[in-house]
Amino acid sequence: MSFKDLGLKDALLRAVKEKGYTTPSPIQEKAIPHILAGKDVLASAQTGTGKTAGFTLPVIQYLSETKHPKYRPIRALVLTPTRELAAQVYDNVKEYSSYLNIRSAVVFGGVKAASQIATLKRGVDVLVATPGRLLDLHNQKVVSFKRIDVFILDEADRMLDMGFVRDINKIISYMPSKRQNLLFSATFSKEIKQLAHTILKNPVMVEAEPENSTAEMVNQKVYRVNKKEKTTIITNLIKKGNWNQVLVFMRTKHGANKLTKKLLQSGISAAAIHGNKSQGARTKALSNFKSNDIRILVATDIAARGLDIPLLPHVVNYELPNVPEDYVHRIGRTGRAGASGEAISLVCSEETEYLKEIEKLLGTKLADEIIEGFEPTDNAPPKRAASQSKGAFKKSSSKKPHRKKHFQRGSKSVNSDNRNHRGSKNRRR
Repeated sequence: MSFKDLGLKDALLRAVKEKGYTTPSPIQEKAIPHILAGKDVLASAQTGTGKTAGFTLPVIQYLSETKHPKYRPIRALVLTPTRELAAQVYDNVKEYSSYLNIRSAVVFGGVKAASQIATLKRGVDVLVATPGRLLDLHNQKVVSFKRIDVFILDEADRMLDMGFVRDINKIISYMPSKRQNLLFSATFSKEIKQLAHTILKNPVMVEAEPENSTAEMVNQKVYRVNKKEKTTIITNLIKKGNWNQVLVFMRTKHGANKLTKKLLQSGISAAAIHGNKSQGARTKALSNFKSNDIRILVATDIAARGLDIPLLPHVVNYELPNVPEDYVHRIGRTGRAGASGEAISLVCSEETEYLKEIEKLLGTKLADEIIEGFEPTDNAPPKRAASQSKGAFKKSSSKKPHRKKHFQRGSKSVNSDNRNHRGSKNRRR
């Protein structure tokens, strides 16, 4: 199937081609026709699956085919959990609408609001925003939600994790009841389905990949280590392996800062991104990482949510997440687009229960290894006999566990009788 087969107009096809895409991804193939038809959509898709284009392309097409109100009020609102994701979605909207008369803008906290306010006053068709700044601007009467036709909630699961439910409900209360709603989430958890029930009307459900699955192209490793030796170990891994572009995950902002400082002291270029960093610092760190000006990006889960780094070769869990689903999100940032990737977890005895919960979620036991010269002694559980492995490592003699197969499920309609195609005049419910 081609993008043209999905029903996209020539101006969008031209923009897609310039981005280098030739065929739609599974989530695009499943979601775009339903969105073009004006239906509400509940979609499960992780970062890196092409989900952003999956909703921006059809929404831009709808806006371009309808008359612009005189003062260009906001007609499509994309709500995202983090500044980085908001910036990335905005970039996509700009690129895909480059040959159409569509105005877009992005607003988020951490920067002065003056320039954002000035842009909004000139008129915007598509607004990408984080909840906090958006509500601040609404309270200042800078934005109005009265003319919104399409509402997109991106990475809804992270929205819930970050406690944005009240803000989301408040924003929705200001919108017209007749609108199209699109909800994208990495998982279809019970909480997500409850949220969807309050927002979506007769939705179509589509999935790009099985819930909580991990990419087949990611080689997952667990190194059993002493907690106090983690910094030395990761430094050695980076230097001896001559690694570049390594995304390292920490549980806390303080831990991210501390590790970054240690790496810099060891002569390894690194930067940290987390909630306490200014937006300018976060943007600069991400840009330098993508351009290979720095080798290591140390991040907390919230700051890294939604980061799209093409062909990222290494992800390191310096600390395991205490929420097992976050492990899936973390390692899903490597092994994309047919490229192989490696996800390494440094696991000390304190994290044994976290590892068990992750393995339970994955439905498989992860092979573990011991690094020669760094054998764990801090009350780690008994280990299997080890044999000499590649380089300076000793690998367990047991066979590597068989990875859970990665299946794709087709789209399925929550209400198969919903035939709500747009008419020539009334394009929305």
